[in-house]
Amino acid sequence: MDDVIAAVTAAMQELGEGVAQNEPRRRAFAPGGLLNVMFASYPGGRCTGLKAYTMADGHARFLVVLFGLDGSCEALIEADFMGAYRTGAATAVAVRAMGPKGPATVALIGAGWQASTQALAVSRVLEIKELRVFSRDHERRAAFAGEQQEQLSVPTVAAGSAELAVRGADVVITMTTSKTPVIEDAWIEPHAMVVAGGSNWRNKAELPVELVARAQTIVVDQLAAAQLESGDLIAAHEAGKFDWSRAVELGAVVAGKWQRPAGPGITLFESHGLALWDLAAGSIVLKAARERDLGEEIRLF
Repeated sequence: MDDVIAAVTAAMQELGEGVAQNEPRRRAFAPGGLLNVMFASYPGGRCTGLKAYTMADGHARFLVVLFGLDGSCEALIEADFMGAYRTGAATAVAVRAMGPKGPATVALIGAGWQASTQALAVSRVLEIKELRVFSRDHERRAAFAGEQQEQLSVPTVAAGSAELAVRGADVVITMTTSKTPVIEDAWIEPHAMVVAGGSNWRNKAELPVELVARAQTIVVDQLAAAQLESGDLIAAHEAGKFDWSRAVELGAVVAGKWQRPAGPGITLFESHGLALWDLAAGSIVLKAARERDLGEEIRLF
């Protein structure tokens, strides 16, 4: 995870400086399925490439294709688990840049396969004094909390409600598939950092409009992507509670083009997923695979 965080940090700095490029996700709907394609250029990782994934029959299948800067096809990577790692790494990049500087209480809403890499990544950049976990399934959240305490060696609580998890937390992360808000504005501390990472559909919202309106700083992974698929921000904009001119891109933050406000206030990071993150993680995976002689050599061209 440390290597992936470092790669995503470098990639986002390049994006903020105008060196790297990223194109938002595009979707093609077909009978019974959905194709998603996103692509980017990451000069620092000496690669360009794309991620394509399908969703059908309740299953998602992910493929990252890496090309060298000379145009050669370097790797085809099955990218389900890798995608969870890069999403967690992006949260860590944002928390390290904009989150609390001392020991912090972290609330995690969601206990799925993406939630575990969120906890892992944040633990690499933040001293967690307590991790609170909530999901609707009692058995699942209890098991998840036990796993996190064992793996991360941080005090972890399976909260009885989302409110109990969130109230008093310094960092709040939502990683769900919900179509409607999973937390309430009144629960959020006035100094907290909120990361909304579960939705990349314009008709889904994990956060209430009131929270978006109250946030002092709103950061997106990329403005063009957020305007297409950030349900939280789109809903707030349509309600007249948010203007897109307020949004700051994470690349600008990492590149040092953002200044932290003087007074306390809520910082919101809307994370929807960039192909650039996939290239960053893929460059780490490819290097490790070559060093360890893993994978299969095939000849395409």
